[in-house]
Amino acid sequence: QVQLVESGGGLVQAGGSLRLSCAASGSIISIGDMGWYRQAPGKQRELVARIGSGGRTNYADSVKGRFTISRDGAKYTVYLQMNYLKPEDTAVYYCNADVTYYSGRYSTDNYWGQGTQVTVSS
Repeated sequence: QVQLVESGGGLVQAGGSLRLSCAASGSIISIGDMGWYRQAPGKQRELVARIGSGGRTNYADSVKGRFTISRDGAKYTVYLQMNYLKPEDTAVYYCNADVTYYSGRYSTDNYWGQGTQVTVSS
């Protein structure tokens, strides 16, 4: 009933920038926390940044000052602006959201997007 679709990944040189987007669709009533996670080869998935429905944000220490998370409530979309990218930022980036939807009854579940590859060359 609910889908999260990411876009904006790609290949960039170190020091460059990328902007990721994640749009939620379906029978959505409201969205709570939204966030971005990443998983590099051979490593566990880790939090990059999260944003609450009221706009409160938190970031992984490794991206503070370089990445900015934002959201557009009307479009059910969350963004991740990534500046001063480093090779160690290379990973698959996943969108995550707590979504309240209606499918015969009201339910709230946590959803993941399919992931988008970000590759930073040195």
